[in-house]
Amino acid sequence: MKPRAIVIDDDDACRALVTQLLEQKCYEVLSFSDPTVCPVYSDPEAPCPHEDACGDFLLTDNQMPNMTGLDFVESQCRRGCKGMVRNKAVLSGTWRPEELEKAEQLGCKVFRKPFNIKAISEWLDEQLKTIPPDRKLVVFDQA
Repeated sequence: MKPRAIVIDDDDACRALVTQLLEQKCYEVLSFSDPTVCPVYSDPEAPCPHEDACGDFLLTDNQMPNMTGLDFVESQCRRGCKGMVRNKAVLSGTWRPEELEKAEQLGCKVFRKPFNIKAISEWLDEQLKTIPPDRKLVVFDQA
């Protein structure tokens, strides 16, 4: 089974670049411009409705119009996310000290924009080693 990554970034060029990197590494990629339209978000207050993980990785921008990437990660953790909360990276061009502290508390890898694509690739390769090969992923409707 291919590793699955969820990419969320309101900047089309950044989202396309990260998606392209992942696809070149043979990942299945679910890409969104806004965390509130991502199918794993559904109801921010309800427990995670899935038995299996939605994805193996999350790479998200932090500064977005409807919610920050850190708020999205925090919401998924609170809801009992079963997968990508282990391997999550937040990308941003600006980081306030309290955001860096929150990222650390949530266990997020931080990348500064403009990011080094090789550094992201190396992080992915390291984290991929931690994913059990027999894990199950949610099947999303392709309609």
